[in-house]
Amino acid sequence: MADLLPRLRVDIAAPALRDNRETWLEIGFGGGEHLAHQAVLHPDVDFIGAEPFINGVAKLLALIEEKKLGNIRIHDGDVRYLLEALPDTCLDRIYLLYPDPWPKVRHHKRRLVNPESLVQFHRVLRPEGLFIFASDIPDYVDWTREHVAEHGGWEAVSDSDEAAEDWIETRYEAKARREGRKPRYLAFRRRGPAL
Repeated sequence: MADLLPRLRVDIAAPALRDNRETWLEIGFGGGEHLAHQAVLHPDVDFIGAEPFINGVAKLLALIEEKKLGNIRIHDGDVRYLLEALPDTCLDRIYLLYPDPWPKVRHHKRRLVNPESLVQFHRVLRPEGLFIFASDIPDYVDWTREHVAEHGGWEAVSDSDEAAEDWIETRYEAKARREGRKPRYLAFRRRGPAL
């Protein structure tokens, strides 16, 4: 944390993305298993992981060191500040995997999929960029479908109970399956001008 994180932390004042490479963002990367796996599979892609919890950041840093990954940077705070700082059309993919479902109706306003965040996702993704969502909570899956449709700037490209071929099962996903909850995987392609 003391040595590696300062070198990999995204500077919110100047996010400095490379123009000649794809950049993928994973929001709430948990223990970092999926993010590190994708970084190994795609060494030609730059990754940003956003995670506010120190334990998750520490686990990802250990994976980065163990696998000698040079294509991951970290935002260890609220992703909303990162999204606000990123320039228009700078990302090729956004992953939001198993976000907190905030199951009580009075807490739904805290869900990360909401009209404001979808505007930001749409703004920062390049044309044809992908927003990939996974959850084991049927209500949140429906909520996401509805909010994405209401936004109007997306094309649904996948809605499946099967993960993509390059997927790695995370500890959270394995726990959900053990407890009888079935994950659902959604993918949406950005279309049209910023809304």
